[in-house]
Amino acid sequence: MTAGGLAALVAGVVLILALHVVPPTSEISPVRRTLSQYALGPGKLVFDVGVLLVALGSALAFAELVRRRLVRPVSAPVVLGAVWVACLLVVVWFTKTNWSVGPSVGGVIHRYASVVGFVALPLAVIITAGRAFADAPGWRFAARTCAALSLSVLGLLFVGVVRMLGGGGPWWLFLPLGLVERAMALSAVAAIAVVLAGLAVKSRDAVAVPA
Repeated sequence: MTAGGLAALVAGVVLILALHVVPPTSEISPVRRTLSQYALGPGKLVFDVGVLLVALGSALAFAELVRRRLVRPVSAPVVLGAVWVACLLVVVWFTKTNWSVGPSVGGVIHRYASVVGFVALPLAVIITAGRAFADAPGWRFAARTCAALSLSVLGLLFVGVVRMLGGGGPWWLFLPLGLVERAMALSAVAAIAVVLAGLAVKSRDAVAVPA
């Protein structure tokens, strides 16, 4: 499952990155526009497939953790991982609000699913890393660092919300929203990818036969 999970994650990321450089979606600003903006135009299919591949890779990662008995089937990291995967499915099903048309219920669901997902996955990785890499501090540190980075970036957005509630400007203008979201998403996916890579290395070392 580790190889399949890594392949799915990489393929999903590559598809979404391709939207940044291939016309006409390359015209969308990665600094101010969120990733979900790609789903409002001709890049919707590619975006949706990319997100679904990330969801698949993530599901395989947690399934592998359960298979190796590193976490219990019903445990905090597995529940949080399931929430992350479910939120990705919701993000695909409910497209973000098209503000040229007006607010929508589906757009609100999309937004909150995104927030919940980007909280759930890093927390799942932080908990999982301690159990999966109890004897591998390097992998544990790498996974937790990526997860912590993702949570930290999300925290910056919450600062913008609090600032707006206190009379400041709109939270989505507080920081370059597109750039911040991309940093958050990339570090979150990197965190689960590190978990898979670490499991793959542990498997390889376990079957290695000394000369």
